[in-house]
Amino acid sequence: MIEAAVPTQSATPDRMPATEFDAEVLCNDPVNEEYNLMAVSVPERATGAVPGQFFHLLCPQKDALQPFFRRPMSVYRIEPEARRLSFLYKVTGTGTRAMAAMKAGETFNMLGPLGIGFSLPADAAPIVVLARGVGLATMAPLIPFARSRGHRVTAILSARTPDLLMSVDEMRRDGADVLTVTDLQGTSDVEIVEDMLHMLYGKLRLGGVYVCGSNRLMLAAQRVARRLDLFGEVALEQQMACGLGMCFCCVRPFREDDGVVHRRVCREGPVFPLLEAMQW
Repeated sequence: MIEAAVPTQSATPDRMPATEFDAEVLCNDPVNEEYNLMAVSVPERATGAVPGQFFHLLCPQKDALQPFFRRPMSVYRIEPEARRLSFLYKVTGTGTRAMAAMKAGETFNMLGPLGIGFSLPADAAPIVVLARGVGLATMAPLIPFARSRGHRVTAILSARTPDLLMSVDEMRRDGADVLTVTDLQGTSDVEIVEDMLHMLYGKLRLGGVYVCGSNRLMLAAQRVARRLDLFGEVALEQQMACGLGMCFCCVRPFREDDGVVHRRVCREGPVFPLLEAMQW
């Protein structure tokens, strides 16, 4: 029997003041039939974002595409030396279709960084990240961030089909051990993922767990975290209007002690303690 190592959460960094600025599109290319990857040139201050934070993007108005509200988008890659941020996004509604039509050299307005990002265990415990779909965009920058601070990282990436798996090579280059599961191959069932987590724990590769992009994966991670008494965090996706905590559009329920409280995903999150989050 291997005794659980319970990491202590490090202090959350002070929230950096948000800045409004115009960003220049450097590239904006399809990754597969559903997702695009956009890189933008930004002021140096914007690259002080930490993994898990987001920017509020004022999507352009193009022809029949007339988005009104900004779109919250997690940072996919942070490159301070190049003064560049990247966003991996699913092309679905009016705003993201307008984004997908943008060409290199065009500019649009951004506000950020916003929200609370990830924290790391204080004792360099090995961590596991679970991600599916758009959750990959949120989890990707956590890997180099954790590796640079001495944490071993295993990433379990989930998708409907193998061709929709993204970021596998990038995460390996950033130093993660990557495992993939898909619906088509019958390997993405939560029971299988839970078994994988227990296997990693038995190999001393699981001291903290992070999850984004799937209600089923979050619930699986919660069960394992409770069973093994593990530290964990979840990044939540939510519709937002202002992104600053004023409109209360993104309020969700959370467990606290023996009751339920309501918190703003944009302000108190989007990263929350894993065991406090409730299914949606």
